Amino acid sequence: MDIRPATTVAELLAAGHLFDAPPREEWEARFLAADGHVLLIAYVDGIPAGFVSGIEMLHPDKGVDMCLYELGVDEPFRRRGIGRALSRALVDLARERGCYDLWVGVEPDNEAALATYRSAGAAADEEFATLVWEFGGERDGRQP
Repeated sequence: MDIRPATTVAELLAAGHLFDAPPREEWEARFLAADGHVLLIAYVDGIPAGFVSGIEMLHPDKGVDMCLYELGVDEPFRRRGIGRALSRALVDLARERGCYDLWVGVEPDNEAALATYRSAGAAADEEFATLVWEFGGERDGRQP
């Protein structure tokens, strides 16, 4: 397995089968151009087998932390440690970039995700809750 950062739209398009929906070139280009956005792809025999994305966030009194935004592993490659390896690679990258922590939101009944993140060294924060405002627009955050 080889894990490396995606740096081109072509790489993201080639890994499009890993995402929840077909990627859009304009969103991919915007993601890659944004400071603090990272997407690592795991390749097995040259085939994109999984990915993890992270976003750095800067706050005036806290410094920089990173959110593990999404992790995905293609069905034929699951249960081989790829999700754990991708999570660890993002943890290492966040540490290298000087982030004070890395966090991820997980549905409490998503046992596979919880097991993956715990196996990569994460611990539960029992004081954290996620609340969401949904606007009904497209997934890029803009209204249609």
